[in-house]
Amino acid sequence: MRLRLDRGQALRLPRHPDHCEDVHGVVELARRLRAAAPQPLIAADLFSGAGGMSLGLEAAGMRVVFGADFDPDALETHAHHFGGMSVDWDLGDPDRVAEVGSILRAVNIDVLAGGPPCQPFSKAGRSRMRYLVQHGLREPHDKRRDLWESYLEIVRVAKPRAVIMENVPDMALDREMFILRSIVRRLEDWGYSVQERVVDTYRYGVPQFRQRLILVALAGGLEFAWPQESNKKVTLGNAIRDLPPVGAKEGWLSDETRQVWRRYDGPQTEFQREMRASVPAAHTDRIYDHVTRRVRDDDAAAFEFLDTKTKYSELPDELKRYRDDIFDDKYKRLDADDLSRTITAHIAKDGYWYIHPEQNRTLTIREAARIQTFPDHFRFAGPPTAAFRQIGNAVPPKLARAIGTAVSEVLSKRTASVGLRTEATRSALAEWGRTAEQVRPWLRSHSRWLVVLGDTLLGDESPTTVAALWPLVRKWPTPELFVQDEARVAEVVSWIGKEAAAAALTELAKTIASEGWSLDDDHSANLVARGLLRRAASELAMLADPEGEEPVIANTAALRVAGRFFQGTERWLKNRNSDGRIAVARLIGFDEESRQAQIALIELGARICTPKAPDCGVCPLARWCQYRQR
Repeated sequence: MRLRLDRGQALRLPRHPDHCEDVHGVVELARRLRAAAPQPLIAADLFSGAGGMSLGLEAAGMRVVFGADFDPDALETHAHHFGGMSVDWDLGDPDRVAEVGSILRAVNIDVLAGGPPCQPFSKAGRSRMRYLVQHGLREPHDKRRDLWESYLEIVRVAKPRAVIMENVPDMALDREMFILRSIVRRLEDWGYSVQERVVDTYRYGVPQFRQRLILVALAGGLEFAWPQESNKKVTLGNAIRDLPPVGAKEGWLSDETRQVWRRYDGPQTEFQREMRASVPAAHTDRIYDHVTRRVRDDDAAAFEFLDTKTKYSELPDELKRYRDDIFDDKYKRLDADDLSRTITAHIAKDGYWYIHPEQNRTLTIREAARIQTFPDHFRFAGPPTAAFRQIGNAVPPKLARAIGTAVSEVLSKRTASVGLRTEATRSALAEWGRTAEQVRPWLRSHSRWLVVLGDTLLGDESPTTVAALWPLVRKWPTPELFVQDEARVAEVVSWIGKEAAAAALTELAKTIASEGWSLDDDHSANLVARGLLRRAASELAMLADPEGEEPVIANTAALRVAGRFFQGTERWLKNRNSDGRIAVARLIGFDEESRQAQIALIELGARICTPKAPDCGVCPLARWCQYRQR
């Protein structure tokens, strides 16, 4: 092997030939692009990082003319690879937000993409924001506000034809799904149809296990069709085995420009050929950025001991530098015949989670870039740690290309289908919930305690039994009254053989009374943890109180309806925590009617949309349901 060294670590990159310094330049650039044939969609990438989303959108035929990020090295990378403006403006600043919105409006932006950070809200903040969202109100933009609101403000001002938002799945996994439902509600109020999904990036050719939340909104209510997924995996070995060996003791190569290359013999797989496709002809025998940290001698000895299954705690004691009760997975050798573990920004500080599958070292910059699907011609400004950080924070370009291509196809159609708005399903569910006799009576009460009583004592009883006993049960609207009327309780529950359930309820009621508690969110969580209250009953109870926090309940009944409605199958019954909850949220929306809609959805799944004999003729969702149509 031959190693070329032009002295280097911190790489500095020149700006793109079409770089623009101001709004006049970017408007002129957009005008020239629109005069070209074929005419590309004009896109912007906010919170762009190095440009993984930008690269994917351009591969889909778009042209990115605006990027914004706070990381100076990432911004330099973006300005090198993409034309237009690349700015380091603070998108928490309302003046900058207004300026970005006006610039993108001036260029008549087609596609706005970005991944705004989403911090959790306090309960008080959620309550106020929910009121504003539900009543179509907005406050003056506040610098303290979360950046997702800055993103939405730019959408409101710029009015793009399409919005693509990327984020971590956790954004959709809080109990109330507050931020995601707020975003969907606002976009729909502005005339967009919205779809969101947690995607496994490997299904789009990314050689790692990485899940991302993708939201797509299309103006005019157009219906978005998700790109076709594939079950074929690009393995780690398939992605990087063509790259030459790197010695464990080489470490970073010195010192100013990182203009280092190694001899490269050529690609061997389809993925590798794709990664090499845009490498200049003069550099086909070169690979850049194929450098990593120097490995300590003791770590090298530990790496030698590892296979892909070995945990750090299983190493011999003399090879451990860290406590194995805390760092059970401190070292991880990757498996060449499987997907890589998720590449994150953490790799910039600690590469021990990313030990090469066959060599006793951590991954190189180029290997990490390959795993994120950055092609080999793509360089990263700054020192190696900055390059790793940019790679770990990026949207995989192959995922962005798939989403961008699907968006382009919809926008290019002269006659496109109109997507279903959440307002339609929410209203249909809420109206059915208000009037249908199938809705169990305790779910129409405004007492959390009555919901717990009804669900525990009568939840599995026949409609005839419920009709006979509910008038008696509803006479105990508080835990105190339930305990005081012990004799009558014993008599009623004996008729249906629920003595054990009544005993458990009595213990629960006495605990609530003695502790001075209520069935609010915090106390309910404590009671569930102590085994005194069933989680399912606790969640249902929260729907009864209009002043409480409303969770998105993805129980079996709700997931059955959502799966049949959107997919024609029961796909989401085993996937409660991601797409299943998102699908439930899409049906019930985020409005004053959402509580009633969610109650109706649960009752539909329990009473109407049953596993073996769904009664589609009385279902309020039947006109749109994929299961009914199939």
